[in-house]
Amino acid sequence: MQTVLGIGPLTATALVAAVGDGKQFKQGRSMAAWLGLTPRQHSSGGKEVLLGITKAGDKYLRTLFIHGVRSVVNSCKKKEDSTSQWANKLGDSNHVNKVAVALANKNARVAWAVLTKGISFDTNHVHVF
Repeated sequence: MQTVLGIGPLTATALVAAVGDGKQFKQGRSMAAWLGLTPRQHSSGGKEVLLGITKAGDKYLRTLFIHGVRSVVNSCKKKEDSTSQWANKLGDSNHVNKVAVALANKNARVAWAVLTKGISFDTNHVHVF
C-alpha cells in the first residue's frame, strides 16, 4: 500500500487498523465516503448543489490522507507519471486544497482496491475511479 503516492507507513497502518480488509465496503467510493472525502449535497427541485467535504467518518484517517497528498500535490509539477499529470491538470482550474481532497479521495479508492483484492499497486497498471 505504501507504493501509492501520499500513503506512508502511518496512514497504511491506521487504515488497516480501522477497516481491516475493507470488505465491509461494497466499492472504493463507499470507503471514500466513510472517510468523509466526498462532497456534501444539498439538492432540491432537480438542482444539484455540491458543497465541501462531508467530514463524516474517521477524522484522524481523513487528516492522514489529506496531509499525505499535500506533499504529492506540491511535488507533482516536477513529475511525469499519470497521477501527477492528473493533479496538474486539475490544479490548473482549481484551488490546491480542492486538488488535495480529490487526490485523497482517489487514494482512498485505490487503497480499498489494494486491501480487498490483495494486489500490489503500480501507477502504470491500476486505475480505480
